[in-house]
Amino acid sequence: MGSYFRNVWDGVMTVLIGMKVTWKHLFVPAVTIQYPDVKLTLPDRARNRLYVNMDDCIGCDQCSMACPVDCITIETIKSTPDVDLGLTSVGTKKRLYVPRFDIDIAKCCYCGLCVPPCPTDCIVMTDVYEFSEYERQNLIYSFATMSPEQIDQAKTKLTAYEKEQAAKKAASAAAKPAAPKPAAAAVSAGAKPPGAPAPKPEPLPGDGSPKVPETKP
Repeated sequence: MGSYFRNVWDGVMTVLIGMKVTWKHLFVPAVTIQYPDVKLTLPDRARNRLYVNMDDCIGCDQCSMACPVDCITIETIKSTPDVDLGLTSVGTKKRLYVPRFDIDIAKCCYCGLCVPPCPTDCIVMTDVYEFSEYERQNLIYSFATMSPEQIDQAKTKLTAYEKEQAAKKAASAAAKPAAPKPAAAAVSAGAKPPGAPAPKPEPLPGDGSPKVPETKP
Protein backbone atom coordinates (compact mmCIF):
# COMPACT_ATOMS: atom_id res chain seq x y z
CA MET A 1 0.00 0.00 0.00
CA GLY A 2 2.88 2.33 0.83
CA SER A 3 4.51 1.75 -2.53
CA TYR A 4 1.26 2.71 -4.26
CA PHE A 5 1.12 6.15 -2.62
CA ARG A 6 4.85 6.58 -3.18
CA ASN A 7 4.36 6.02 -6.90
CA VAL A 8 1.48 8.53 -6.94
CA TRP A 9 3.63 11.07 -5.11
CA ASP A 10 6.54 10.59 -7.52
CA GLY A 11 4.22 11.05 -10.47
CA VAL A 12 2.71 14.26 -9.09
CA MET A 13 6.14 15.68 -8.21
CA THR A 14 7.45 14.88 -11.67
CA VAL A 15 4.58 16.83 -13.25
CA LEU A 16 5.09 19.76 -10.87
CA ILE A 17 8.83 19.91 -11.59
CA GLY A 18 8.14 19.93 -15.30
CA MET A 19 5.49 22.63 -14.92
CA LYS A 20 7.94 24.68 -12.86
CA VAL A 21 10.36 24.75 -15.79
CA THR A 22 7.48 25.57 -18.16
CA TRP A 23 6.17 28.45 -16.02
CA LYS A 24 9.71 29.75 -15.59
CA HIS A 25 10.14 30.23 -19.35
CA LEU A 26 6.56 31.26 -20.03
CA PHE A 27 7.03 34.89 -18.96
CA VAL A 28 10.51 35.55 -20.39
CA PRO A 29 11.33 36.77 -23.94
CA ALA A 30 11.43 33.93 -26.50
CA VAL A 31 14.82 32.94 -27.90
CA THR A 32 13.47 30.98 -30.83
CA ILE A 33 12.43 32.40 -34.18
CA GLN A 34 9.68 31.33 -36.55
CA TYR A 35 11.87 29.77 -39.25
CA PRO A 36 11.60 29.92 -42.25
CA ASP A 37 9.38 33.02 -42.02
CA VAL A 38 11.98 34.67 -39.80
CA LYS A 39 15.71 34.23 -40.36
CA LEU A 40 18.72 35.38 -38.42
CA THR A 41 21.11 37.86 -40.00
CA LEU A 42 24.35 36.15 -40.97
CA PRO A 43 27.73 37.76 -40.25
CA ASP A 44 29.56 39.49 -43.08
CA ARG A 45 32.26 36.80 -43.20
CA ALA A 46 29.83 33.90 -43.45
CA ARG A 47 30.90 31.27 -45.99
CA ASN A 48 28.03 29.69 -47.88
CA ARG A 49 27.17 29.14 -51.53
CA LEU A 50 29.55 30.57 -54.15
CA TYR A 51 28.52 32.97 -56.89
CA VAL A 52 30.46 33.98 -60.02
CA ASN A 53 29.91 37.19 -61.97
CA MET A 54 30.85 36.09 -65.50
CA ASP A 55 30.98 39.70 -66.73
CA ASP A 56 34.16 40.11 -64.66
CA CYS A 57 35.67 36.65 -65.19
CA ILE A 58 38.86 36.62 -67.30
CA GLY A 59 39.39 32.84 -67.23
CA CYS A 60 42.68 33.05 -65.31
CA ASP A 61 41.94 29.75 -63.47
CA GLN A 62 43.38 31.10 -60.20
CA CYS A 63 40.32 30.08 -58.18
CA SER A 64 40.38 26.55 -59.59
CA MET A 65 44.06 26.12 -58.71
CA ALA A 66 43.44 27.36 -55.15
CA CYS A 67 40.53 24.97 -54.52
CA PRO A 68 41.69 22.09 -52.24
CA VAL A 69 38.86 19.75 -53.34
CA ASP A 70 38.83 20.50 -57.10
CA CYS A 71 35.18 21.52 -57.17
CA ILE A 72 35.72 24.28 -59.76
CA THR A 73 35.99 23.40 -63.46
CA ILE A 74 36.95 26.09 -65.98
CA GLU A 75 37.45 25.87 -69.75
CA THR A 76 38.67 28.74 -71.91
CA ILE A 77 39.08 29.59 -75.61
CA LYS A 78 41.61 32.13 -76.87
CA SER A 79 40.20 35.10 -78.70
CA THR A 80 41.72 36.37 -81.94
CA PRO A 81 43.33 39.85 -82.03
CA ASP A 82 40.46 41.31 -84.03
CA VAL A 83 37.93 40.50 -81.28
CA ASP A 84 37.32 42.91 -78.41
CA LEU A 85 35.86 41.09 -75.41
CA GLY A 86 35.66 44.29 -73.38
CA LEU A 87 36.86 45.18 -69.90
CA THR A 88 35.93 43.99 -66.44
CA SER A 89 34.57 46.30 -63.76
CA VAL A 90 38.12 46.82 -62.46
CA GLY A 91 39.49 47.71 -65.90
CA THR A 92 41.16 44.40 -66.77
CA LYS A 93 41.08 43.53 -70.49
CA LYS A 94 39.41 40.22 -71.28
CA ARG A 95 41.38 38.01 -73.68
CA LEU A 96 39.71 34.62 -73.21
CA TYR A 97 36.27 33.21 -73.80
CA VAL A 98 34.96 31.20 -70.84
CA PRO A 99 32.54 28.62 -72.26
CA ARG A 100 32.50 26.60 -69.05
CA PHE A 101 32.59 27.63 -65.39
CA ASP A 102 31.10 24.94 -63.15
CA ILE A 103 31.14 24.67 -59.36
CA ASP A 104 30.20 21.37 -57.75
CA ILE A 105 28.76 22.68 -54.50
CA ALA A 106 28.37 19.11 -53.23
CA LYS A 107 32.18 18.86 -53.10
CA CYS A 108 32.74 22.39 -51.81
CA CYS A 109 34.08 22.58 -48.24
CA TYR A 110 33.28 26.31 -47.89
CA CYS A 111 36.87 27.18 -47.05
CA GLY A 112 36.79 30.42 -49.05
CA LEU A 113 40.30 29.90 -50.47
CA CYS A 114 39.07 30.52 -54.01
CA VAL A 115 37.93 34.07 -53.30
CA PRO A 116 41.18 35.99 -52.48
CA PRO A 117 43.22 34.88 -55.57
CA CYS A 118 40.66 36.25 -58.05
CA PRO A 119 42.20 39.39 -59.62
CA THR A 120 38.81 40.80 -60.64
CA ASP A 121 36.77 39.79 -57.55
CA CYS A 122 34.26 37.94 -59.71
CA ILE A 123 33.83 34.97 -57.34
CA VAL A 124 32.33 35.59 -53.89
CA MET A 125 30.77 33.75 -50.98
CA THR A 126 27.08 34.60 -50.58
CA ASP A 127 24.69 34.36 -47.63
CA VAL A 128 22.60 31.67 -49.37
CA TYR A 129 22.66 28.48 -47.34
CA GLU A 130 19.39 26.86 -48.40
CA PHE A 131 20.13 24.82 -51.52
CA SER A 132 19.26 21.22 -50.75
CA GLU A 133 18.43 19.04 -53.76
CA TYR A 134 16.99 15.59 -54.38
CA GLU A 135 19.45 14.92 -57.20
CA ARG A 136 23.17 15.39 -56.73
CA GLN A 137 23.56 16.55 -60.33
CA ASN A 138 21.49 19.62 -59.45
CA LEU A 139 24.23 20.74 -57.06
CA ILE A 140 26.58 21.46 -59.99
CA TYR A 141 26.09 25.14 -60.75
CA SER A 142 27.04 26.35 -64.22
CA PHE A 143 27.78 30.07 -64.49
CA ALA A 144 28.90 30.21 -68.15
CA THR A 145 26.74 32.37 -70.38
CA MET A 146 27.97 31.30 -73.84
CA SER A 147 25.57 29.34 -76.02
CA PRO A 148 26.70 26.24 -77.98
CA GLU A 149 26.56 28.26 -81.21
CA GLN A 150 28.83 30.97 -79.76
CA ILE A 151 31.28 28.33 -78.53
CA ASP A 152 31.45 26.70 -81.98
CA GLN A 153 32.00 30.08 -83.65
CA ALA A 154 34.81 30.98 -81.25
CA LYS A 155 36.55 27.63 -81.80
CA THR A 156 36.17 27.85 -85.59
CA LYS A 157 37.55 31.37 -85.68
CA LEU A 158 40.51 30.44 -83.48
CA THR A 159 41.32 27.40 -85.66
CA ALA A 160 41.24 29.52 -88.84
CA TYR A 161 43.46 32.16 -87.24
CA GLU A 162 46.02 29.57 -86.08
CA LYS A 163 46.15 28.01 -89.57
CA GLU A 164 46.65 31.44 -91.11
CA GLN A 165 49.48 32.26 -88.73
CA ALA A 166 51.13 28.88 -89.37
CA ALA A 167 50.96 29.46 -93.13
CA LYS A 168 52.49 32.93 -92.78
CA LYS A 169 55.28 31.53 -90.65
CA ALA A 170 56.04 28.78 -93.17
CA ALA A 171 56.05 31.27 -96.05
CA SER A 172 58.39 33.60 -94.14
CA ALA A 173 60.78 30.74 -93.40
CA ALA A 174 60.80 29.69 -97.08
CA ALA A 175 61.50 33.22 -98.30
CA LYS A 176 64.35 33.79 -95.87
CA PRO A 177 67.80 33.51 -97.65
CA ALA A 178 69.91 30.54 -96.68
CA ALA A 179 72.91 31.24 -94.48
CA PRO A 180 76.37 30.81 -96.18
CA LYS A 181 78.22 27.57 -95.58
CA PRO A 182 81.06 27.71 -93.05
CA ALA A 183 83.73 26.64 -95.63
CA ALA A 184 82.70 29.27 -98.16
CA ALA A 185 82.63 31.92 -95.47
CA ALA A 186 86.15 30.96 -94.34
CA VAL A 187 87.56 31.14 -97.91
CA SER A 188 85.99 34.54 -98.52
CA ALA A 189 87.61 35.79 -95.30
CA GLY A 190 91.08 34.68 -96.45
CA ALA A 191 91.33 31.57 -94.30
CA LYS A 192 92.77 28.28 -95.54
CA PRO A 193 89.99 26.03 -96.85
CA PRO A 194 89.87 22.46 -95.58
CA GLY A 195 92.21 20.08 -97.52
CA ALA A 196 94.45 22.82 -99.01
CA PRO A 197 98.26 22.04 -99.13
CA ALA A 198 100.47 23.62 -96.52
CA PRO A 199 102.53 26.64 -97.77
CA LYS A 200 106.28 26.09 -98.51
CA PRO A 201 108.75 27.56 -96.01
CA GLU A 202 110.57 30.66 -97.16
CA PRO A 203 114.35 30.24 -97.93
CA LEU A 204 116.89 31.57 -95.50
CA PRO A 205 119.10 34.53 -96.45
CA GLY A 206 122.16 33.55 -98.53
CA ASP A 207 122.22 30.59 -100.83
CA GLY A 208 118.98 29.26 -99.62
CA SER A 209 120.49 26.19 -97.92
CA PRO A 210 119.89 25.67 -94.29
CA LYS A 211 122.67 26.80 -92.01
CA VAL A 212 124.57 23.96 -90.27
CA PRO A 213 126.14 24.82 -86.93
CA GLU A 214 129.95 24.47 -86.77
CA THR A 215 131.51 21.86 -84.47
CA LYS A 216 134.82 22.43 -82.67
CA PRO A 217 137.56 19.70 -82.83
